[in-house]
Amino acid sequence: MKSELFASQNMAQPATAPGMSLQNSKSVKYVVNGEMHARQGSMIAFRGNLQFERKGQGVGGMLKRAVTGEGLALMAVRGQGEAWFAQEAANCFIVEMDPGDSLTINGRNVLCFDPTLSYDIQTVKGAGMAGGGLFNSVFTGQGKLAVICEGDPIVIPVSQQAPVYADTDAVVGWSSQLHTSLHRSQSFGSMIRGGSGEAVQLMLQGDGFVIVRPSEAVPHKPGQN
Repeated sequence: MKSELFASQNMAQPATAPGMSLQNSKSVKYVVNGEMHARQGSMIAFRGNLQFERKGQGVGGMLKRAVTGEGLALMAVRGQGEAWFAQEAANCFIVEMDPGDSLTINGRNVLCFDPTLSYDIQTVKGAGMAGGGLFNSVFTGQGKLAVICEGDPIVIPVSQQAPVYADTDAVVGWSSQLHTSLHRSQSFGSMIRGGSGEAVQLMLQGDGFVIVRPSEAVPHKPGQN
C-alpha cells in the first residue's frame, strides 16, 4: 500500500528513552516508565501496559485540587508503555523547567507533565471574578511540561518600565514572579454606552514574560473532554 499518509514524519517511531517528546506540532508522545500526569480526555492512543486513573486529590501536594480554570480534570497514567496526547489539534510546545523555575499556565493550556514537577492551582492575584483565567496552574521544580495553544503563541517580554496589558481570555501563561492586577481600559460610562468590547485586561508588572494566543478563549461546553 502506498500513500503520502505513510511518510516518515507521520510514522510513530520506537521509543528510545522515558519521558515526553513532540510527535508532531499537534501531539505529544510520552514514554511512560512509572507515572505521569495528563489532562483528562487528551489521550488519543497508547500501547503497552498502562492504567489511567482520574485524579481528584493528589498525594503530598503533587496534585492538589486537580481542576483547571475551565473545569477540566487531570488523570494519572501509570505502568510501562507509550501514550500520545493532543487537544483539538492545538499546537503543542514542551517547556523544560529547571530547579527554581516557576511558570503560571492557564488550566485550559495544560496538556501533560512529568510527575517530578510540583503543581498547584492558585487564584490569579488581582483578577477577581472578572478574570478569564481565575484559576491558573502554577508549576515549579525540574521536569517537562507540555503546553497547548490555539494558533501560534506570542511571547511578550515584561519589564519594570514596560508593563503588559493582556486580554484575560487570550492569556496562555506568564512567569510566576510577575505581579498581576486588573486594569480597566474604559470608563464605566463608556461601558454602559457599549464601549469597545475590551473593557478589562490583566496587567502584568515586573521582569519576565507573558504568553498570549492570537484568539480569545471559546467558552467550554459542558460534557466536552
